[in-house]
Amino acid sequence: QVQLVESGGGLVQPGGSLRLSCLASGSIFSIYTMGWYRQAPGKTREFVARISSGGSTVYETFVKGRFTISRDNAKNTVYLQMNNLKPEDTAVYYCNSPDMLGSWPWGQGTQVTVSS
Repeated sequence: QVQLVESGGGLVQPGGSLRLSCLASGSIFSIYTMGWYRQAPGKTREFVARISSGGSTVYETFVKGRFTISRDNAKNTVYLQMNNLKPEDTAVYYCNSPDMLGSWPWGQGTQVTVSS
C-alpha cells in the first residue's frame, strides 16, 4: 500500500516562497505521473500541477509561471517550488498520482497560509 507524506508548508507573506515535498513509499514511484493538488477552506480539492515519469509537466493556469513541479526518483520524492505566493494560494496541499486517484490514499497534506 503506497503512503504519501507531504511536508514543507507554513505561513508566508504575499510574494514569498515555499518548497513542498512529497515522499512516496510502498510502490514503484518512478513509473507514475505525480501531481500536486490543493483544497482551500470550503472548496473542493483542485489540481495544481503534474509531472510525468519522463519529466513532462503540466500546470493549472492560476499557478503557471509561479510554481515549478519536479521529482527525484532516486528519493521517491516530488517537489513543488512555489514563488510569488498570493493569499488565494492558501490551502492544504496534497500529492497523489493522477493515474491512481481512488486507489492511492491521500496523505495528511501540508498547510500553506499566505498572509501579511
